[in-house]
Amino acid sequence: MAAVGDFDVTVFGASGFVGRLIARHLARHAPPGLRIALAGRNPERVESVRASLGPAARNWPVLTVDAQDSVALAQMARRSAVVVTTVGPYLRQGLRLIDACARAGTDYIDLTGDTLFIRESIERAHQLARRSGARIVHACGFDSIPSDLGVHLLHRQAHAEGAGPLTDTTLWVRSIKGGVSGGTVASMRDQLQQARRDPRARAVLADPHALSEHAARARGQQDIRAPFREGSTGRWVGPFAMATINTRIVRRSNALHPGGYGPRFRYREVVPFGPGWRGRLQASAMSAGIGALTLAMTTPGLSHVLDSFLPDPGQGPSAQVRAAGHFRFQIGTTTEQGIRYLATVAAQGDPGYAATAVMCGESALSLATDDRREGSGGVLTPARAMGDGLIERLRTQGFTIEATRYEPGSRRAG
Repeated sequence: MAAVGDFDVTVFGASGFVGRLIARHLARHAPPGLRIALAGRNPERVESVRASLGPAARNWPVLTVDAQDSVALAQMARRSAVVVTTVGPYLRQGLRLIDACARAGTDYIDLTGDTLFIRESIERAHQLARRSGARIVHACGFDSIPSDLGVHLLHRQAHAEGAGPLTDTTLWVRSIKGGVSGGTVASMRDQLQQARRDPRARAVLADPHALSEHAARARGQQDIRAPFREGSTGRWVGPFAMATINTRIVRRSNALHPGGYGPRFRYREVVPFGPGWRGRLQASAMSAGIGALTLAMTTPGLSHVLDSFLPDPGQGPSAQVRAAGHFRFQIGTTTEQGIRYLATVAAQGDPGYAATAVMCGESALSLATDDRREGSGGVLTPARAMGDGLIERLRTQGFTIEATRYEPGSRRAG
């Protein structure tokens, strides 16, 4: 069971850009009587955030906690049922809090897209959290809730209709508009630079099952690293920049699910373009852009130049820009019986800011208030920790999360 202390939810990093957005969401949507605290290194900045949230947050306590202070982190964990943290880069700033929550039996939520951090979290805290009952849930924002819940829903729908286990499953990015957060940039840089120095880290990043249990490794599972032409549609597709973390979270959900999604389950994420030379050129350009960004982040001279174009941690777009963003994914699968299903996951609002604040805030409310416990303690995923309960919560916030059976020639994916 989760820890029972002074607070139902504590937002750690509340004075950061995304932390403020999460706190604002909780001030507007948390049920009356829910005990919420705000925490951060600078109490004056956190108090300023609290003052901006209106009457609902007037009496929320402010905790002074530094990410490097193990004693303060342990105290915060013991006093909280759920800790939501936006304090990154997680690989440098997050492991002490993971340890504190796993020991205290406190549920934990973050926004990380850092494979190396999650792998370290699994190795040091999974068994401890299983014993204490703590649900350590990573990737509770744009990476990787849309992917993870979309596949979860496909499996649930196919199972309910007796259609058999899932096999090849693909996410298509249909539309997306939004910016990149400074925190995400910092985490990406930390991860890539560590991989540049450490061969073991490079091996983890190259492993498509880096976050999965060994028993769940599917034969032939590979990441999409270069453009290719899909035989079924004739369209060119390229790799999705966020697939490196999203696919691993989905594969961990498969590994943690009793029985898994299916012995032949494989998962990938792509961005579709048109047919012919134009589609090939567009897919190649996007793939080259991802490669160039990776190179720039790991090359000292280029990294400093890149910094002048990218946001710093704590920075983010205006309210108008956040409201204008959106995303729409479709995820197609075929079951072992040859039956096809299509899921759609979509929302209005900048994916990395507005939509992420909703996803993270509703994840915290799910763990703090929902009766359903879809996963026992451990280092879990959104699908395994919250599953259907979180889907329903996000639908009430205007998200589209649906799955339907479709026939070839009528409603096709791809």
